[in-house]
Amino acid sequence: MKKNILLFVADQMRRDSLAHMGNPASITPNLDSLLEEGVSFENAYCQNPVCVPSRNSFLTGFYPHVNGHRTMHYLQREDEPNILKEMKRNGYEVIWIGRNDVVPSNRAKTDYCDEYYDGITDENTRDCISGSFNHAAHHNEDTKKLYEKMLSGDNYYSFYMGKLPDGEGYGKADWNCVEKTLEYIDRRRKEKTDKPFFVYCTLSFPHPPYACEDPWYSSIDRNLLPKRRPNIKDVPNKASMLYGINEKQNLNNWSEDRFDELRATYLAMVSRFDFQFGLIKNKLLETNLYDDTSLIVFSDHGDYTGDYTITEKVQNCFEEPISNVPLLIKPAKGIKVEPRISQAQVELVDLPATIAELANSKLSYTQFGQSVLHAVAGDEVHKDAVFCEGGRIHGEKQAMEEGHGPDSPYWPRLATQCSEGPEHSKAVMCKMGKYKYVMRLYELDELYDLEQDPLEIDNLVVKEEYQKIIQQMKERVGQFYMETTDFVPMKRDKR
Repeated sequence: MKKNILLFVADQMRRDSLAHMGNPASITPNLDSLLEEGVSFENAYCQNPVCVPSRNSFLTGFYPHVNGHRTMHYLQREDEPNILKEMKRNGYEVIWIGRNDVVPSNRAKTDYCDEYYDGITDENTRDCISGSFNHAAHHNEDTKKLYEKMLSGDNYYSFYMGKLPDGEGYGKADWNCVEKTLEYIDRRRKEKTDKPFFVYCTLSFPHPPYACEDPWYSSIDRNLLPKRRPNIKDVPNKASMLYGINEKQNLNNWSEDRFDELRATYLAMVSRFDFQFGLIKNKLLETNLYDDTSLIVFSDHGDYTGDYTITEKVQNCFEEPISNVPLLIKPAKGIKVEPRISQAQVELVDLPATIAELANSKLSYTQFGQSVLHAVAGDEVHKDAVFCEGGRIHGEKQAMEEGHGPDSPYWPRLATQCSEGPEHSKAVMCKMGKYKYVMRLYELDELYDLEQDPLEIDNLVVKEEYQKIIQQMKERVGQFYMETTDFVPMKRDKR
């Protein structure tokens, strides 16, 4: 009998925001407790550090370059595979709750799931409601005032809103999604069916704006926050995209206390996500479905959260805060597991293959991920190298994501992205053990020793003694592209 699978997905959560990953200010008891019966991967990486390319990757098993998913405006084509489709084809009841960022709004969801709920509308729907992130859709009058206050002075591009009066305005959609998930689990307890379920519940927190209600907002001890990474303007030989964003975000005169409030609010959002996960875990226990359900918790990418005096994310840089993400797996009873924090290098692109093995099925198409269940069972070696990629070539206007003027809080990033200088250079990250190498098309490459330089401020690519390591990693990037450069469709066309 096939086991149930539930994915609980954060948006923009960095791996080091979890307490069991060493953050002394973080409060994540429910996720931490998964280590008693599951695995948390310390070296898990997304394949692009913004939403749409990352989600298209982890739902297919394709790297972003395979089908050109390098922009927020290019969603899945109708003929592209997707793990939700695969699970439906393999006899699962597929329930999609929350964020979209994958299927265009003019396409019905029925090919992907049995039920879809976006967190905003009142009922389950089988139509083409988008579910994409929309500030206006998440505000009531109180949070609208906070949002307008955010867009003022040197706060304008920070994404900092602060303490929410309650959970009824901004952030309400996530509560709706969790409630719908709990209702579904209750419904499954009452139904007499052998059909397994696949729930894809994907929330918006801790995606900026940085805002949260009590008790989470006040629970974070500001005195325990880790030290911020240094201002990018004082660090040489980094990507020009970061200097461009820093110059436009206007945060260089912020006090450390202001950054502490922003970072603490972000951790409060993470803690609220953890609480919501606890509600779902307890509901599975209450309904006697927990043992028969594999849980996978992860995020699509991370967030700078003030590191380098930058907030939010960027599409073609790969520092740990935005590329290194949480990934926790608690398998159903009967599946071998060695509970621990694992050092194995894994990628979100590995999720479809992992889910297929959990479901005791095979994917109907060739893809590039590898199941991590052997690592869940105890292996500490999964991949010799992991990759993250982004950017564009000069002249690719369709990848610039134009249309945001200075009135948009996203303007610092997107205006820099529209430059035809080196800023939006096509780039790829390759991490092998303690070394992280970034190959850039139009500017200086990067190399960091993450053990000696965890803040990624000393670019070793300019040092002669590291040229052999750089050449080895260049060769590994070449092998990566040779192995994954395209996807041959599974279906033959008539001639």
